[in-house]
Amino acid sequence: EVQLQASGGGLVQAGGSLRLSCAASGLNFDDYKIGWFRQAPGKEREGVSCISTSDGETYVADSVKGRFTISRDNTRNTVYLQMNNLKPEDTAVYYCAADPWYCHDMDDWGKGTQVTVSS
Repeated sequence: EVQLQASGGGLVQAGGSLRLSCAASGLNFDDYKIGWFRQAPGKEREGVSCISTSDGETYVADSVKGRFTISRDNTRNTVYLQMNNLKPEDTAVYYCAADPWYCHDMDDWGKGTQVTVSS
């Protein structure tokens, strides 16, 4: 059974930083796609970033490009999302997800972690 545990959310002022972690188990971590998504109240879920754990290829949404960086540590089965220069519009519940093939329509999801950015 694939399990994903997201952590690292919190309350931060605009311009601040947070690092989210997604610890994965029950999968072949070295050959998966791990993605970060977010959902703000009243809005649809949005794909934020995704990484291929095999070759490190990444995708970053335009809305966060230049501010968010995704990375992975295959020795810890963990994917990170470094979020810098946070803005109030980044406020959302952030989820990590996993799929053996794609960065969309991902198979497995973890519980979210709340990120709140105050102005």
